[in-house]
Amino acid sequence: MKTLDYGVIGNCRSAGLVSKFGRIDWLCFPDFDSPSIFARLLDEDKGGYMNIIASSDSYNITQSYIDQTNILSTKFISQDASFEILDFMPRYKTGINTHYIPPELYRLIRIIHGKPKIRIEYVPAMNYAADITINQKINDEFIRTSSSNNHKDTVYLYSNLNLQYILDHSEIELTEDSFLLLSYYQKLIHIDIDRVNLEYQRTKVYWLNWSNRSKKFFTYNKEITRSMLVLKLMSYHRTGAVLAALTTSLPESIGETRNWDYRFCWVRDASMSIRTLLQLNHSGAAQRFITFIKNILKSKNDSLQIMYGIRGERELTETILNHLSGFENSKPVRIGNQAYIQKQNDSLGYLMDVIHQYFYNFPGSLDEVEEMFEVVKIIAKDVTDNWRNPDKGIWEIRNTDHHFVFSKVMCWVALDRAIKIAQLLNRDHFVEVWGKEAFLIKEDVFANGWKEELQSFSQAYDNTYLDSSLLLMETYGFIEPSNEKYRKTVKAIKNKLFHYDLMYRYKNEDDFGTPTSAFTICTFWLVRALFVTGEEEEARKIFNQLCSYTNHVGLMSEDLDFISKQQLGNFPQAYSHLAMIDIAILLSKEKKTSHFIRP
Repeated sequence: MKTLDYGVIGNCRSAGLVSKFGRIDWLCFPDFDSPSIFARLLDEDKGGYMNIIASSDSYNITQSYIDQTNILSTKFISQDASFEILDFMPRYKTGINTHYIPPELYRLIRIIHGKPKIRIEYVPAMNYAADITINQKINDEFIRTSSSNNHKDTVYLYSNLNLQYILDHSEIELTEDSFLLLSYYQKLIHIDIDRVNLEYQRTKVYWLNWSNRSKKFFTYNKEITRSMLVLKLMSYHRTGAVLAALTTSLPESIGETRNWDYRFCWVRDASMSIRTLLQLNHSGAAQRFITFIKNILKSKNDSLQIMYGIRGERELTETILNHLSGFENSKPVRIGNQAYIQKQNDSLGYLMDVIHQYFYNFPGSLDEVEEMFEVVKIIAKDVTDNWRNPDKGIWEIRNTDHHFVFSKVMCWVALDRAIKIAQLLNRDHFVEVWGKEAFLIKEDVFANGWKEELQSFSQAYDNTYLDSSLLLMETYGFIEPSNEKYRKTVKAIKNKLFHYDLMYRYKNEDDFGTPTSAFTICTFWLVRALFVTGEEEEARKIFNQLCSYTNHVGLMSEDLDFISKQQLGNFPQAYSHLAMIDIAILLSKEKKTSHFIRP
């Protein structure tokens, strides 16, 4: 069965997935959400890929990241000859607030010993493999790849290897370090091995510097660092948007239809990611995300959606690509996401939590503070107007609305943080008005969400199902971990939803039947709930097991198969990695350094 044994490379503009054998199976240019050039991930026959193949089966192939970077190393070692592929996308500073982040992918091939023989399979498939692709060798300088339907849709492949050999997939003997550069734009400078080495070193230094600014911990530091680097990759530098995942339509369960495009900015997911990065001293991403929020609210009359395109687009029309077979033949393959029209009342709670941290930690000039307080008032009014209404909830139930308990809880969180912001600004009127509303929400939840027959809070007011999201009631301060009703809720949820060391989101039927896979973040939530309610030993045991389910380079997807522990769903998943960091920090201790000491 096909697995998600991939490393990810990127530069906060686009990203690619590289298999553990060195084949690039997913790449969109020029941006994260652009049509794919390589999509073998979603169709092995049509999708397109780029592969560097050793001429002998005798090679032992290993893959790892260059420590504390997003540069991926794939080594081919044999007795006669050995070489290494270093895959990266350039990212480095060119000024105080300027970065070099071109839509380019480098494959630097370094000889370790001997004279390795390789073949290069360059098989692009433009526009999600919907168009006929044309490759042309231009004056021995580059290969220009274009779409038959749109000759302006082009990419350029540069190399110091014989271009005709590349087109013919002929065998090449390596006698010196070599490179492949795939660029969305035609280069205006000469590309040679010296230039490629320079781009590699600049990019390596950038990531090392970025990682060095993070907090360090006595345990789980490796897991925290890798997850932190993944979250950074998933931020779109140009606007501050944060993606939920880097792929589309990887199935939550093989052969089923829960396949979605996650290359967008959910307010919920992004806010959670930013909250996590703030814990690790990375304020730049938070400031850019706040700017993103300000830019999508162009006037006081604008309302917040649950999700946006990475440039702030409000319409994300969902379409199906019928010509692609899907991952392990799991159809449909979707681009766009119809969930953008949904009302999910919980999403504003996470956002207000981040805005509160912004006010507390990064006070700006008077005009910036006044502008952000206007955003606070818009959100608070939205919550006040809508918390009494049913919604689609955190899990985006498509065809029905309910009074989801966790949606009400996060409405309370939104007002609670709004109150704290108003207190910081001495806006007593808003403290009073929002305080009264927050009190009503909490009363409503305890009156209608608690079910005596369950000895637990339920998923929704009108049902008696259990839901993993209820574990977060304590995380956001709605209820104390010592509260007997919370402790009973944790116990009931674990008894009902914990299965083969992993957690269901819920077990009741939704629009697509009954869930059959484990939602990874929910197991992290259980670990926290157990830890704060005194079950520390069991919490650590479950967390250590969960860490062992990452792939060979420490990456996690959205879901896991209960039995095989195979990774499923879109990949890598921000939810999973931010939760990994949060729980690792909870279970570890920070290595403190004086605030006077700077790198």
